[in-house]
Amino acid sequence: MDDTASAPPVRRSARVRAPELAGKGGWLNTGGAAYTLAGLRGRVVLLDFWTFCCVNCLHVVDELRELEKRHRDTLVVIGVHSPKFPHEAEHAAVADAVERYGVAHPVLDDPELTTWTQYAVRAWPTLVIVDPEGYVVATYSGEGHVPEIERLVTELEAEHAAKGTLRRGDLPYAPPEPEPTVLRFPGKVLRLPSGTFLVTDTTRHQVVELAEDGETVLRRFGSGERGLVDGPPARARFQEPQGLALLPDGAVVVADTVNHALRRLDPESGEVTTLAGTGSPWRPGNPTEGPAREVRLSSPWDVVRWRGKVWIAMAGIHQLWSYDPAAGTVAREAGTGGEQLVDGPAREALFAQPSGLAVTAEGLWVADSESSALRLLDTDGEVRTAVGAGLFAFGYRDGPADGALLQHPLGVTALPDGSLAVCDTYNQALRRYDPATGEVTTLAGDLREPSGAVVVGEDVVVVESARHRLTRLRLPAEVLRPHADAERSVTGIAVGPVHLDVVFTPPPGQKLDTRDGPATRLLVSASPPALLRSGEGAGSDLSRALETDPAVGQGVLHVVVTAAACDADPEVLHPACHVHRREWRLPVRPDAGGADRLVLELSGADGPGRASGQAPYPSL
Repeated sequence: MDDTASAPPVRRSARVRAPELAGKGGWLNTGGAAYTLAGLRGRVVLLDFWTFCCVNCLHVVDELRELEKRHRDTLVVIGVHSPKFPHEAEHAAVADAVERYGVAHPVLDDPELTTWTQYAVRAWPTLVIVDPEGYVVATYSGEGHVPEIERLVTELEAEHAAKGTLRRGDLPYAPPEPEPTVLRFPGKVLRLPSGTFLVTDTTRHQVVELAEDGETVLRRFGSGERGLVDGPPARARFQEPQGLALLPDGAVVVADTVNHALRRLDPESGEVTTLAGTGSPWRPGNPTEGPAREVRLSSPWDVVRWRGKVWIAMAGIHQLWSYDPAAGTVAREAGTGGEQLVDGPAREALFAQPSGLAVTAEGLWVADSESSALRLLDTDGEVRTAVGAGLFAFGYRDGPADGALLQHPLGVTALPDGSLAVCDTYNQALRRYDPATGEVTTLAGDLREPSGAVVVGEDVVVVESARHRLTRLRLPAEVLRPHADAERSVTGIAVGPVHLDVVFTPPPGQKLDTRDGPATRLLVSASPPALLRSGEGAGSDLSRALETDPAVGQGVLHVVVTAAACDADPEVLHPACHVHRREWRLPVRPDAGGADRLVLELSGADGPGRASGQAPYPSL
């Protein structure tokens, strides 16, 4: 049955003569030709006003692919690139984006927003339909309009074929020949326990394993064709994959961005399977939790393991989700879905296209790209902004964090001293934020669209996406030293299982306060997160089974303990409450001869609400 034929006519706007196309940057994907609406008379023209920072614009690029194929002899799609950020006004950057995202139609580079202004466009993305006689007949803002647009195109084809004003012909599209580089617009990088690197070769729709030199290709996973196909390396398919995270069993989670899915890659066999997502993007009204293979995702851009789950930067709907490998479920964890910079409790906070994730003892750090911000979801479930002020507050400024500026950062990486390296993508720089001092500095400049990084010994290996390579940089000495509160000798602990016990005895005259639930809370995390194969997270039991990964080497074990006590005198009607809290940052190294038990003591003498300073060494 032809549903299009039986549907009512699409509502059209008042018929207005379409302004001619103009843009100082010129044309891309045309083989050097310049197109005009007058020259395209007789064809249905769809103008897509987009900018390459905008994930919703990228969704529309993907939505239009099938429409372009089905109406290739009557419909001409023209992208009108209309920049938000200064970097997006550079013609070379637009050309890179057109190739990076596989834009398969002519693009007009309009850096001064000339055509944008003529068409009175107010939002990204906006789609304008021009009929074969050169009149605007419909305008759409946002994504998800392709079904209605296809009905309108079909109506216009029939209407103008009957009038004799429809002209058929080949689509005017001539892309440049891509350069033969080893990687093509790589996205994120992960170091495997073997010392090799996994890199998402985004534009080629593959995951690539590189040798320890960061250059020599060892293996490629994925056929290189767009698609969502499980199977062995040569048959599996991805679509513009980005983030990577290592699981305790050695498998790797891949954020398969344009497939709106999480995939599992077995580095040993090369087998690829689907963990989460249906292959279709999330739409309003769809569930935000449930069985992972049945719930739609939306442009997952990065993934990281934290608190026993895989956390997802859900760039397409401005949220943080989690995937629980044990339960096989996904769930929204933070963000309402609105696009803005608003702090507060996790599920009430607002993000703007989160694109990079990293874990430290403080919690989960987020490179919030569209707000040019660095955000933190702390261990108590609160979101706060470390750097950044809003959707249109961007630039390049070092100094105190409350006045520092970034420009569309796509990646964040934990450094050995507990500070963060930020891939400040559109500023072509690697920046550093130090939570201890509240200062932002620059680690390196002249990096072409850095999008991800990983620490390797005394170096940081950066993904230079627009230079199609990994670049190794030496970290400054102060970044390699732990902060003062963590400076102590490294403790050797057992490889594999380690038992952690925290001892707490209430002070004389007090007892544990269990009136409102468990009286104690134990929070364990590690930097880097991969140091612990299991045992991280929060719970009420003061004993915890941990398992270390010897391949990671030295790291910092972060332990936070809270205990609630109240006055024990039964004659007191309203006993006073006391909170005892202590934090330990323990530099550790898994060692075959290391101790298999850690005992920490939370002294009841700390007093109510007091957080201790320098913690004592653990007894072994």
